[in-house]
Amino acid sequence: MTAEPSFRHVANGRVEHGLPYPRQLERILSAAEFAAARTEIASWPGYGPTPLRELAGLAKRLELGAVYYKDEAARFGLKSFKALGGAYAVLRQLQRQVAAVTGTMPSSRDLIAGRHRDIAARLTVTCATDGNHGRSVAWGARLFHCRAVIFVGAGVSEGRRAAIAHYGAEVLRVPGSYDDAVRHAAAEARRNGWTVVSDTSYAGYTDIPRDVMHGYGVMAGEAFEQIAERPTHIFMQAGVGGAAAAVAALSWQRWGAERPRLVAVEPVNADALFRSIEAGKPVAVGGDLETVMAGLSCGEVSLLAWDVLRLALDDVLAISDQAAVDAVRLLAEGLVGDPPLVAGETGVAGLAGLCEAMSDPPTAAALGLDGTSRVLLFGTEGATDPEIWTRLVGRSPEEVGG
Repeated sequence: MTAEPSFRHVANGRVEHGLPYPRQLERILSAAEFAAARTEIASWPGYGPTPLRELAGLAKRLELGAVYYKDEAARFGLKSFKALGGAYAVLRQLQRQVAAVTGTMPSSRDLIAGRHRDIAARLTVTCATDGNHGRSVAWGARLFHCRAVIFVGAGVSEGRRAAIAHYGAEVLRVPGSYDDAVRHAAAEARRNGWTVVSDTSYAGYTDIPRDVMHGYGVMAGEAFEQIAERPTHIFMQAGVGGAAAAVAALSWQRWGAERPRLVAVEPVNADALFRSIEAGKPVAVGGDLETVMAGLSCGEVSLLAWDVLRLALDDVLAISDQAAVDAVRLLAEGLVGDPPLVAGETGVAGLAGLCEAMSDPPTAAALGLDGTSRVLLFGTEGATDPEIWTRLVGRSPEEVGG
């Protein structure tokens, strides 16, 4: 049997540039809802835009015009951009619940202050997670005074499980993969009357994942304001696709027909988006989905994300675990003039894909990458499991500087 290649590229032959943001996508991810999420999240304690770092040393090594890295390692102390999505969806659920009882929509500040604690206490939120999303939901439940029950699959590390429990959630481990945990969480929610807060949408379940994606848009919106010049390319990791869809939508809304080329990156053995773009329809991937990029260990594309990405995504790269580990080490090393950065294995997938593409001239040419390219990367997490990160790098996050 021939082994699967460790690096693959597929172009989306259905994508069209030169068009304004389509009306049918505005019904999924709207400029107004992105702005509303930004306003609410900006009012939370500890909010501040995360840094956008220009990595001149990395750009020189890769022979690119510029490389920019949106560093989410310190977002709300949760070490991940997902603090924006799950917690925002918890807020939106509580706002709707309070409004249904009182007739008045409360603000984030009202709920954080406990002004409707009696109503909030009736809500139990739940989800499945590979780590970061569950931590966000648990943190949001604590921030807004409701209960959280989080399910993790067999492959989630003990460090990531403990990090979720730190925020007061009940964390239950179930057999199987992330997708198995998603189904288990949905079944338990139906049985117990809980509310699923998932970043994965499916038939009949779209409103809450839409809230999650609008929360993710805060990261993209900050980056687009911080960057000095429109990027020519955006590389963004994709699990179920929600974050990539948010980046795609905001990019299209901001730059219209001149939006950057969007390249999604995922693991070779959890490549549902790659196969879906190849087939022109959602394709589920089974079998062993385990990867060092734990947050991308997903076998199915979110249906809402697919509706956006099938029109907005230019390319998908599937990469090996080794490519991700090499990217973690590359950032921790800090090239000449670049600061050493602590970035998690999932959060570097976009960079890993870029490095793989630049090491293969035909792929670089197919992606339009050259010495004039300005590439934006989203470093979506820091060392979310410091023990694993230390084993990979040979130094602790503290020694590197994160």
